[in-house]
Amino acid sequence: MRSAGEFYVNDLAIDGYRCICYNILTSEFLGITCCFGDCMNVAEGLEKKLMPMAELVSKNKYLLTMRDSFAMLMPILIIGSMFTLVGNLPIPAWVDFLKSTTIQGKSLFSLLAIPSACTVSLMAIFLSFEIGYNFADQLGLEDRVSAGMVSLISWFILMPQLTEFLPQGASQSFLVESIPLAWTGARGVFVAIIVGFLSVSVFGFAIKKNWVIRMPEGVPTSVSLAFSALVPMALTFAAVWAISVLFALTPWGDAFTCIYSMLQTPLTMLGGTVWALAIAYIIQGIFWFFGINGSNITSPIFTPILTALTLENQAAFAAGTALPNIINREFDAFFALFGGGGSTLSLLIVIFLFCNSRRAKDIAKISIVPGIFGINEPVMYGLPIVLNPIMAIPLIFTPVVNVLIAWSAMSAGLVPLCNGIMLPGSTPPLISGFLLCGWQGALLQLVLILIDMAIYLPFIKALDMQFLKEEKGAEIECAV
Repeated sequence: MRSAGEFYVNDLAIDGYRCICYNILTSEFLGITCCFGDCMNVAEGLEKKLMPMAELVSKNKYLLTMRDSFAMLMPILIIGSMFTLVGNLPIPAWVDFLKSTTIQGKSLFSLLAIPSACTVSLMAIFLSFEIGYNFADQLGLEDRVSAGMVSLISWFILMPQLTEFLPQGASQSFLVESIPLAWTGARGVFVAIIVGFLSVSVFGFAIKKNWVIRMPEGVPTSVSLAFSALVPMALTFAAVWAISVLFALTPWGDAFTCIYSMLQTPLTMLGGTVWALAIAYIIQGIFWFFGINGSNITSPIFTPILTALTLENQAAFAAGTALPNIINREFDAFFALFGGGGSTLSLLIVIFLFCNSRRAKDIAKISIVPGIFGINEPVMYGLPIVLNPIMAIPLIFTPVVNVLIAWSAMSAGLVPLCNGIMLPGSTPPLISGFLLCGWQGALLQLVLILIDMAIYLPFIKALDMQFLKEEKGAEIECAV
């Protein structure tokens, strides 16, 4: 006879979460045969509405493009952030050492800033290529590299290539022809996204209409692709140039200023609120309850906004000025969730400390190490939490509680704001808190984990009692 734990783990790959639903809704709870028929009907109704929505999001070519593009961008940003962190450790003696030690007239402090300047400060350039590259894949285009170059060059065509320059000691500034670095970082992100989609759409349209130069057989593939891209590229660049001329006639003067003023600034202000983030986590929790990775639904929408807010903090941190944003990518990643969706690391700790059933403890043993690094699928599907009415409330609302408490602590000045350093998502709690906000951040994470444990305790104890009764019944059956 198989244990219940074996049922969930082994049959998950065969029949998904529906088998979990059946087992949960037909089991006994606290010695009373529970009928979750009404709950089942509600769950089925929500599933019918949520599943098409999740499928729509998961197959949306624009959201998939943004997801994949930012995923490709993250290693670059993380490496650049590490150099910024090393150069700005909150240790005065270390910073003084870096500033006083010079190599060929340049301080170690300024040299450490170069990798960050070449990565984080130029992220919009890299993103513009990646949007075009990944969007071409979604459109089924063969030449993805050319599509990436089309997106990148179109982005540069729209850029105002003038920089205001004030010579030292002068009272009047001059406009100098150059690539303004102000637009190559976080401020140019939304332009890169929009231009990437539009330019590659035109490029792909021309290719699918067969407006290409065909080379004879025997010509190397690289040469053939280059000539095939010639006419579509020319049409795309002409269209983008015409758009840049039209923007020059507007009060903004260029597309970058217009999009930043009319779109990016309002969206970052809206997405950078605690209430927007709280609502996002409620949505994530609901999807997780039905076995759908909720972060995959919300992250393509929030990632551009939160990343831009993080980079603003990082620039302020490197410059030694006040950090502008409480809500940002690092706040979202390291102060809302511990152990993955639903903040299930605290649940695993509670199981070890307070639960007695073999099933719960075995699942916790399997799940604890992945949970420390933010992977929670073993406990999510093995316990299970998915489609388990008993665990629905803590699953959905624990991250919301974390967001509200963390935001309140930072708003009150009890904890420093996240410094904008981008860490790998798998960085364990306490370590991540210390690197982002000093010892106060690590202490805040510890407090949040303890609060999450208190939230999960009554629910997992109820489930543990159910497991114990099932295990006792199985022992009696085997004895007979």
